[in-house]
Amino acid sequence: MKLRFISAMTALCGAMSAMPCTSLIASKGVAADGSVMITYAADSHTLYGDMPSTAAADHRAGAMRKVYDWDSGKFLCEIPQPAHTYSTIGHINEHGLAMAESTWGGREELWDTDNGGIDYGSLIYITLERAKTAREAIKVMTDLVSEYGYASEGESFSIADSEEAWIMELIGKGPGRKGAVWVARRIPDGYISGHANNPRIHQFPLDDPETLYAPDVIDFAREKGYYDGPDSLFSFSKAYQVYDHGAVRACDARVWSFFNMFAPEAAAPYLPWAMYGEGEPMPLWVKPEKPIDVRAMQWAMRDHFEGTPMDMTQDIGAGPFYVPYRWRPMDFEVDSVKYFHERAIATQQTGFSFVAQCSNQVPESMKATLWFGCDDANTTVYSPVYSSMTKVPRCFEVGNGDLYTISRDAAFWAHNLVANQAYNRYSQMIPDIRRVQNEREDLAHKTHAEMQQLIKDKPFDEQRAMLTWASHNLADGATQAFFALNDFLTVKFLDGNIKKQNADGTFKRTESNLPEQPEYGGYNDLYFRSIVNETGDKFKKRF
Repeated sequence: MKLRFISAMTALCGAMSAMPCTSLIASKGVAADGSVMITYAADSHTLYGDMPSTAAADHRAGAMRKVYDWDSGKFLCEIPQPAHTYSTIGHINEHGLAMAESTWGGREELWDTDNGGIDYGSLIYITLERAKTAREAIKVMTDLVSEYGYASEGESFSIADSEEAWIMELIGKGPGRKGAVWVARRIPDGYISGHANNPRIHQFPLDDPETLYAPDVIDFAREKGYYDGPDSLFSFSKAYQVYDHGAVRACDARVWSFFNMFAPEAAAPYLPWAMYGEGEPMPLWVKPEKPIDVRAMQWAMRDHFEGTPMDMTQDIGAGPFYVPYRWRPMDFEVDSVKYFHERAIATQQTGFSFVAQCSNQVPESMKATLWFGCDDANTTVYSPVYSSMTKVPRCFEVGNGDLYTISRDAAFWAHNLVANQAYNRYSQMIPDIRRVQNEREDLAHKTHAEMQQLIKDKPFDEQRAMLTWASHNLADGATQAFFALNDFLTVKFLDGNIKKQNADGTFKRTESNLPEQPEYGGYNDLYFRSIVNETGDKFKKRF
């Protein structure tokens, strides 16, 4: 099939309240250490990057929990509390369960955002308080929306524990009808998958214990006129999504790029789908050609289609400094012809991102590690936060700054100040950013490995205390390192110049202790050629 080549990004970023996000998945057996990994980039122009947490608690009979929409803060409903809820920190809980999401909208007549129910964000946090495993999480989520209603658009969820990784896709039934239609599939061991604002489950087996679905998922589609074929050929994605350019080039292309990084031969036949919506949709999962560790997953979150036909550093839009970013809106018009910008995994408006690493090969206190970073995944530092922790690092605390208030203790602001300098002179600044980023992440992973050995024979409370100390020091240290990096970049690249440095990184001075004459970084050849192409002989030297 070939899709209508129009943009749905206006709908994704405007009409829909939820955030356009990316989640990548690596099942058990992909990583040599046996861990299960899911990632998340919470991409929103109004989201401040911080980390909520809740303590484990016992609740009296009749206790209620108020539900507020994660995006808008609007009160939605109240639901009864269970007798006990688990502790959570970020998107993991004390039992090593991890969850992520991406919104795909789907058919507007199935949205019901005005009549209470539970929104997608609250559904994640409530489930983390109530479930121990991925399979249990699926039951908790679907039971909740069945009883109390669903207050968001179409959603894909990544759900993982130390043994299994699942994708669940879900959409409501419209105003006046509680519940949702949904399907969930376990990613086979040794495979990678992902979703990025487009439902990825097409046909699915109807009698497989590794596939779960709502009893009426096909019948409801027939009732609404979305499908009229046999059950065996039913595609959840094509029934409940409205396919256009935005659903493929702006969404599925991100997953294709992830596949291309680690399984290029498997990904190659689906490039026409990713770019033009031609041919068969991509498979839900592919087998990587070599093991993938947590650091590789972190770098996958920094992708701008480098090395592919969609490489954002290689066209005129990248400007004179090979900038892999494009400001919104995503589509534009020239001479009545509509065009678009690419949408990559890494994007400037990310509030926070993470790689969740779930494992049963480590001490109980670190069965889930949330490698967490604020702002753009490309320029963040991923620091470890552990499932046993009950106190968030200062730099990630809720209330430590906001979108209108710069806090000198907040990771969000440290990384934003650095990234927003780099967006102007990317190719010149990114080597210095990579240097500090790698130093801090090298330290984080070294410390993480050492902590596994240091705590393994200690009582649980002592393990937790040691992990909390390490996590806070790493995260807060990375934050202060990036505030210092911001100052360094300001000095080094002041006024379009590039100050010269000694081998030890200090700035060069003359014998009389004055600053040496700086280098003039200038522009790239593409920039100069574009001037000549645009202006002809206007700037040609004639004498």
